[in-house]
Amino acid sequence: MTAFFIGDVALDEYYTADRWPGRADKGMIKELPAEAGGSIANAAVVHAGLGGDTQFISLLNDSPLSERLIADLRQNGVGVDHMLIDPAIPESRNFIFLVEGEHIVLTVEMGEQPMWLSGASLRALRQPGYLYTTLYRVRRLHAKTQNGVLKQADLLRDLHSNGRRAIFDLDVGGCTPEDMPYLTGAAVVIFNQIGFHTAFGHDDINLIGDWMREHQIDRVVRTLAADGAEARNHETVLHVPGFTLNVVDVTGAGDTFGGTLTWCLSQDQSFEEALDFAVAAASRAVTIHGPRAGKATPEDVLAWRRRHRHQDR
Repeated sequence: MTAFFIGDVALDEYYTADRWPGRADKGMIKELPAEAGGSIANAAVVHAGLGGDTQFISLLNDSPLSERLIADLRQNGVGVDHMLIDPAIPESRNFIFLVEGEHIVLTVEMGEQPMWLSGASLRALRQPGYLYTTLYRVRRLHAKTQNGVLKQADLLRDLHSNGRRAIFDLDVGGCTPEDMPYLTGAAVVIFNQIGFHTAFGHDDINLIGDWMREHQIDRVVRTLAADGAEARNHETVLHVPGFTLNVVDVTGAGDTFGGTLTWCLSQDQSFEEALDFAVAAASRAVTIHGPRAGKATPEDVLAWRRRHRHQDR
């Protein structure tokens, strides 16, 4: 089955600084080499690197930079048959500052233009498999059909009825009641610690069972940085511990986690196995510089996990 990833791809421009300046302050930064990145594109590259059949959809302009980003995806084994082009939108760039073991990301605003899927894209998405995406993107999806226009939450419901299961990466943004038409029926909703607190106003994953049942969400996952990750279905909570590491760059760690989890579920692994493998893949990624540091074969991740679980005992 082909997994679709709908989201951002961008040039990640890296800088380091000793500290993040305050208001009306000044500081010196050091420029590092720019790399192809973008959160959902990173997840797609990880999925393809593990051996998954991967298609990526984004909306870009027709500049040489966009051509470079699309070529990079193709070189990483990601299908780009359904990419969308609008010459009027800005170039896709992220400015990433590595400061005191953390990263601060500033993204060029790309606008809220509708993303019109072609008939071929809609037919491909109406096949069983996973769809990994964000709220920002699904709010913009449109497709013309024989019966009119399908868009946004109605389009997602149509895909779900045809066997396409959504995995949402909500990261730090969380969600609001207005987002629930999109999230209803999702296979997995992934938060980090900040996004989870933003969404629910607390940090207790044991308290969200009724919310999950009301919205027919199969699993909620909360990533816990160095402490691993936890996942809840309607009844129980799983926890997978993290690793003791020397962190090099946390950029792309959440993307690695999401892309790996999607691949594991596509392989019919149990959720506990998938969660453990995804934590290992994301932990490995933070020991390497770059947004695509999580790209690895299954054998790479297994060998790394065996070595580091042994060291942590």
